[in-house]
Amino acid sequence: MATIKDIARLSGYSIGTVSRVINNKADVSQEARQRIEHVIRDLNFQPNSNARQLKNSSPSGITVIVRGMNNSFLVSILEELQFRMREHRENVNVQFLDETEDEVSAAIQLSSTIKPKGFIFLGGSTESFRGSFDEITVPCVLVTGDASSLGYSNLSSFTTDDFSASAFALNRLIELGHREIGIIGGYPVPYPEDNSTRRIDGALSAIGDAGLAFDRDTDYEPCPFSLHDGYSAAERLLKRRPSITGIFAVSDTVAFGAMRYLADSGLSVPGDVSVIGYDGIDSTSFSYPRLSTVRQNVEELASRSVDDLLLRINYDRPAIHAYIPFSYVTGESVAPPKQI
Repeated sequence: MATIKDIARLSGYSIGTVSRVINNKADVSQEARQRIEHVIRDLNFQPNSNARQLKNSSPSGITVIVRGMNNSFLVSILEELQFRMREHRENVNVQFLDETEDEVSAAIQLSSTIKPKGFIFLGGSTESFRGSFDEITVPCVLVTGDASSLGYSNLSSFTTDDFSASAFALNRLIELGHREIGIIGGYPVPYPEDNSTRRIDGALSAIGDAGLAFDRDTDYEPCPFSLHDGYSAAERLLKRRPSITGIFAVSDTVAFGAMRYLADSGLSVPGDVSVIGYDGIDSTSFSYPRLSTVRQNVEELASRSVDDLLLRINYDRPAIHAYIPFSYVTGESVAPPKQI
């Protein structure tokens, strides 16, 4: 693991100058700052948080708040976060919330009890942060949500561009000839904006751009992110709109539930109905048929979040916001609609 001495050696500046850059001090030339920060990025330098904690008597470890107990995708990010925190010898406390609970209120309460030195928020709604988040003073990261418009100096965010990724997924169905398309998953308006809201908006944008008809009251079925709820949502949607030939599910878990309902109803995937998911969790490679899906980059979401949080816990650095690129996994659950 790189040290301050390594940065000084490679940058050509003294350890004192490197330390002033890391601590965001003003008495450093712009040339020196740029050179040292370039070396820091190249080395993926992380401070020794535990040593600094002993020196400063910092609060206890990192708390990860997961909003969504049945969301397999969030669990996959959580596992990656825990792995990377262990590499940095950081203790992690995990708190699970229901999808409808307020994660910021939970964090405020935890701040006064276990006093974590930083928070990572997994899932949830950016609307929750607009109210009382300013009561939280420690560094925080929102994962799978865009906090760039909130303006908090202690809140970074890393997420997929859910709007563009969902539009991409819908365009795959449209390009294959689907004109009767349904959407399942997420919560109905006026539920506060979250990642499922942005996914639905992206899907509707693609449908509108293609000039296709879509009635939100009949062609969209909301539901929580679980297998059971995906099954029930698909049942309600197709009983109401049996002419649908393509379904976009706002998560892979919801898509799996929908595929099970289709099989139980004697319909084949993709012969009768195509299904496309979102997240790219590992189990999509083992479903039958293999699920076509938008894959979020779990590894990069986790690594960027951990690196950013630890850097800001130890040094005075600004919050940052970034979209992590997605990819499309061509499975076996999508095909042209059956010709009648």
